[in-house]
Amino acid sequence: MSPPQDMGIARRGLCLVLAAPSGAGKTTLTHALRQAEPDLGLSISWTTRPPRGGEQDGVAYHFHTQAEFDAMAESGGFLEFARVLGRSSYGTPRAPVEAALAAGQDMLFDIDWQGYHQLRDALPHDVVGLFILPPNRATLHARLQGRGTDSPNEIARRMAQADAEMAHAPEFDFVLVNHDLQHCLAETRAILSACRHATRRQTGLAACLEELKG
Repeated sequence: MSPPQDMGIARRGLCLVLAAPSGAGKTTLTHALRQAEPDLGLSISWTTRPPRGGEQDGVAYHFHTQAEFDAMAESGGFLEFARVLGRSSYGTPRAPVEAALAAGQDMLFDIDWQGYHQLRDALPHDVVGLFILPPNRATLHARLQGRGTDSPNEIARRMAQADAEMAHAPEFDFVLVNHDLQHCLAETRAILSACRHATRRQTGLAACLEELKG
């Protein structure tokens, strides 16, 4: 006789936003998190910039003209977007994210603090914000310098930009200091697990309780 199976509780997915200044290790953490959480979906943004180096439409980005982007924005088709005069535009399409959440799938977002605010305004009960900090200023500077691609003036500009971005860390739900990748990954996964099990996310709780009645 096979053992009884545990009942799962149907739940609504969530949006996990990872934000950080350049050099804090967010890109590495994002890759590690997706490997550890293969069911975690990644939101694919629209952009008006041209594809680079063999990029395929619908993989890293959805590539569109500015006119197409503007029409999408005006129709309310983006959850968040940034449109800067003279530069490329980026936006998160609303429909695929809302469909994923309704199906119980969690989505990962690599956006800045401004995008986080827009996303939270659009989906006020579905967004979890996590800000990643470097262990100290010297480490942040060393990471930017270690790339070997930027001039001293560019590094100074990036440090000033990092200061501006880190000033918004208190606006996020959680803040982690990236002393060590594996430790930061474990803490990120713990936050994700806890948020997945929040009572308000358990859309199937009533049905589950009914099944458990003697």
